[in-house]
Parts: sequence; C-alpha cells; structure tokens
Amino acid sequence: MQDLFSTQTDSKTEQQALKFKPLADRLRPASFDNYHGQQHLLAKDKPLRQAIESGHLHSMIFWGPPGTGKTTLARLIANYCDAEFLTLSAVLSGVKDIRAAIQQAQDINKTMDKQSILFVDEVHRFNKSQQDAFLPYVEDGTVTFIGATTENPSFELNNALLSRARVYVLKSLDNAALNDVIEQALTDCELGIADTKLMLTDKQRQQLIQIADGDARKILNLLEIASELAEESPRDKLQSGTTCLSDETFNALLSQDARRFDNKGEAFYDQISALHKSVRGSAPDAALYWFVRMVDGGCDPLYIARRVVRMASEDIGNADPRALDIALKAWEVQERLGSPEGELAIAQAIIYLASAAKSNAVYKAYNQAMQDVKQYGSLEVPIHLRNAPTKLMKELDYGKHYRYAHDEPEGYAAGENYFPEGMPQMNYYKPVPRGLELKIAEKLNYLKSLDANNKK
Repeated sequence: MQDLFSTQTDSKTEQQALKFKPLADRLRPASFDNYHGQQHLLAKDKPLRQAIESGHLHSMIFWGPPGTGKTTLARLIANYCDAEFLTLSAVLSGVKDIRAAIQQAQDINKTMDKQSILFVDEVHRFNKSQQDAFLPYVEDGTVTFIGATTENPSFELNNALLSRARVYVLKSLDNAALNDVIEQALTDCELGIADTKLMLTDKQRQQLIQIADGDARKILNLLEIASELAEESPRDKLQSGTTCLSDETFNALLSQDARRFDNKGEAFYDQISALHKSVRGSAPDAALYWFVRMVDGGCDPLYIARRVVRMASEDIGNADPRALDIALKAWEVQERLGSPEGELAIAQAIIYLASAAKSNAVYKAYNQAMQDVKQYGSLEVPIHLRNAPTKLMKELDYGKHYRYAHDEPEGYAAGENYFPEGMPQMNYYKPVPRGLELKIAEKLNYLKSLDANNKK
C-alpha cells in the first residue's frame, strides 16, 4: 500500500517521474474535457455530472469492464470537488490498511477541514468482513466511498454496502472514443508518443481499435509497444519525417492479444446466456457468433459442450430427440480430438440445435414433478408396483394384482394407476405441437381415451 501521508512532489520531480510512467498513466485525463466515453453518465444533464458540479458527493460504485475509466473518473471527481483522494487496492490491502486509511481521513477532516474520497479498486475482492469495515465511516461521513469493480455488484458486494452507495455502470468505449484516445497519444508532445513520429495506417488504426475491445488502457499499452518497435526496428520513413511499422511487425504485435473474456466472471456468464438464448430462439447465426466469441476469448470448449447438452434437453427435448445425441457426440469429439476439430463439431451441434424444433415440455414436467416430490414427501410405493423377489415379500402381497402391460390389449394396461396412494394422478408432460412431439401427443391422447373407456 502506498504511503497515504506522502506530500506532493515539486513540478520538476513530477516531470522527471513522468518519463518512467506507462503511457496509459501519463495520459490519464486531468479534466472532464479530456475524458473519453461515459457520456450516458457525464453529459451536462445527467445526475452524476450535476452532483459533481454542485459538490454534493455521495458514495458510489463504478461497475464496468477494464479500461473504461473507473479510476480516472474517481480522481477527476476528487480534483473537481477539491477533495483529498485516498486509494486502496483490494488485491493488496486488508483490514489493517482500511483502518489506516480511515485514520488518515479523520486526520484530514480535522486538520485541513477537507472532504476525503476513499477509492477502493477491485472492491469485489474484499470479503464480507472487510466490506463491513467501511460501513460506519460511510454512514457518519468520514469518507465518501467510491468502489470500482469489474464484477456484478449484486453478486459480489454486501447488501449493506450497496444500500449506502449508488451504482453507476461504465460502458466499453466505442470506436469513436478509442480513435480519440489514439489521436491524443500520437499528437501529445508532452505526455504522449508524438516524439517517436509514429504514424499508423488506416488499416492499422482499425486493427488496433478492434483488438482493444473497448479498453482504453489496452489500446494505449499496445500503442506504447508499437512506438518502441518503431524506434528500435527497421522501418519505412515517410516524407513528413514520420515512421510507420510494417504490417508484418504490427500484426505480430497484435497476434498475442485476445478479445475480452473474463473467464468465470460477469462477461463469461453474459456470453453463455446469450449463446443459450440464441439457440432457444432458433437463431443459428447468433448462436454461432457467441460460441466463436467465447472460444476466441479463451473459454474451455468442453464447458460449452456440456452446456450444449443441457440445451438439447431443456429447449428441444422430444421435439427432436436427435439433438441430444448430436450434442453428446460433439462433446465426445472435443474430448477425443481437441482443437480445432472439436470446436467444429460443437459448432455443428449448436447450429443443429438452433435450427431444430423447440420444446421445453420435458423441462417443465421435470420441474413440476420435483415440486410434487417435495410437497408430498416420502409416499410409499403402492403394493401392486413393488418387486417381490422373496417368499416373505410375496406373502406380504408385494406385486399382487400388478397388470403386465405386454399381456394387455394393445400392450397397455388401461386405467392402471402408477402414482402413490393418496396422491392424484398428475399430468406433468404436455407435448408441444412441434416436431416429433406432435406424434407423441397423439399417442398419449389415445392412451388417455383408453383410460377413460376403462373407467366407464
């Protein structure tokens, strides 16, 4: 943890220190005019902007993907409101560090008569007791609490802390904002990389925007590496005195970078949800997109294969029983062959499932039966349905009066009851009028008519 009591260095020392800071840190905006993106929060008519301009601060949670400006926004708020900015990282800090920060805030409030903002990065990494440690001091106004998280606060933060802070959702930067970030880095002579004379072709600029995936920090880190390569590697010189990297060198720079896919985090579950809902919605192209998106981001294909098997039962069921077999075979291919052959088999299964007739009749029937099992408890198996492998069991009438269906007309014991005594005969499975379940429905309706005639 940094020394929270350190004083500001003089401007000369700061200028020297800037040389050793990463480009993303050097170009951190010092005013809202240079802040890129998040206009849904910071436009002049928005509540957050109005609260900042009026100086009426409140505790906040900034929730958004990496590189969207959460830390920068917190710093800008502190500067604009002339508040002392204290920072903790939940990755490196514990309760002892929290107490030290609170003590500093209390000292600042007394000696400087100044408001303190306590910014906690990666706040979701604090456990429940650590999060609870903030509550009294947020409540009594010792600090204005600002937490930053890439995870869904609903799942990761205590309700007590959430109730005392307003959640603001920060969005990935769009292409226009990312282009502005690139332009600032290339043209800023003091803090940027203008002195390297690096120039990007239109194609390279678009590639950089695409690979950055809405992350300003990522785009600046890649630009910084590109500028170093431009200085150290043989390169083409342009008439203006600028230099550009060859496409081969630039592509090599980008080749090791993947799109954002927060494995087991918020983005992970959002994307698997999008895949499942695309299959359910009979949208094979969208389903294929989300599958490729997850694989491209580093998701284990076997995880997706298991989920595809679930989709086959939950959303297709007996409308097309082949779907389950195809899903299982795709899983097997992935296990046997690995990449990339396995992924192609999973893609085939996903497209088949998305195109197949849909039914959730089995899924609904299963859930309703589960509810009844819990409601009725451990009802005994009726005597006529019990097995009788021993003499004693036969003497106790186990299996007596059981009707062997194969000996009955049409192979069906019309009117027979297979539910426990004291429980009504339920109708869980209701086939939908699609796919094979059309035929299944006809068969079941015919059997019901035999039951009705038998009762007469």
